Amino acid sequence: MTHPRIRTLVLVAMVSLLLAACGSDETSDAGGGAAGDPADLEGSLTVSAAASLTEAFTEIGDEFAEAHPGAEVTFNFDSSSTLATQITDGAPVDVYASADEANMATLVDGGLAAAEPEVFARNELVIVTKPGNPEGISGLADLAEAGVISLCGEEVPCGRSAGQVLDAAGVTIPETSVTRGQNVKATLSAVAEGDAVAGIVYVTDAEAAGDAVDTVAVPTGVNVVVSYPIAVLADAGEADLAAAFVSYVLGDEGQAVLEERGFLPPG
Repeated sequence: MTHPRIRTLVLVAMVSLLLAACGSDETSDAGGGAAGDPADLEGSLTVSAAASLTEAFTEIGDEFAEAHPGAEVTFNFDSSSTLATQITDGAPVDVYASADEANMATLVDGGLAAAEPEVFARNELVIVTKPGNPEGISGLADLAEAGVISLCGEEVPCGRSAGQVLDAAGVTIPETSVTRGQNVKATLSAVAEGDAVAGIVYVTDAEAAGDAVDTVAVPTGVNVVVSYPIAVLADAGEADLAAAFVSYVLGDEGQAVLEERGFLPPG
């Protein structure tokens, strides 16, 4: 006859084995790893990002895809204002990364962001000239009479920031001497291709251009530091995947890429 205490211990052991088996099944059902393992995320993701993020986000996107083999990331790079307008008009976008907080605020105020945006990087402005700086530009004051100057469109973040810098320095460039680009890449290209003698762009874009341009520093006292916010959008088709991408940008891996590309830390 089996002792009652022995029967109780046997029952406890059986229950423990059953619970362990159930837990094992759940883990197996999750795809061979821990339930909710980010590596198991898959789907297509559309990220609209400021043109100045082209090189950094392309690299981040490649790394993110390696970490999530089932994920496909498509980027749409342009001025933050153009992208915000596209999203407001209904463009199917999962994540928005802006080169200013004003355009992001427009989407937040319109209920188009799924969560509070987070700043992930900052940037500053620099003067770019043709290689060799043939006009001998040494500072902002020289831009007033140097010839054709390339600036971003007035509604574009880099254009507004350039305007703030010029105002702070007390420099006025005749509008007849200004050519304006749709985004910072077009603005820089006008200088690199010889259509303008100089321009004002982000430090990171000047670095990305390499030997195509020379640079002249903007004095710290008049320069501006712009903040880059990122957010998952309310209509994101793959919300979990979109959140994972934002986390990657904010995490150590994404921040390392941004720093290498010349961006300042978020704060």
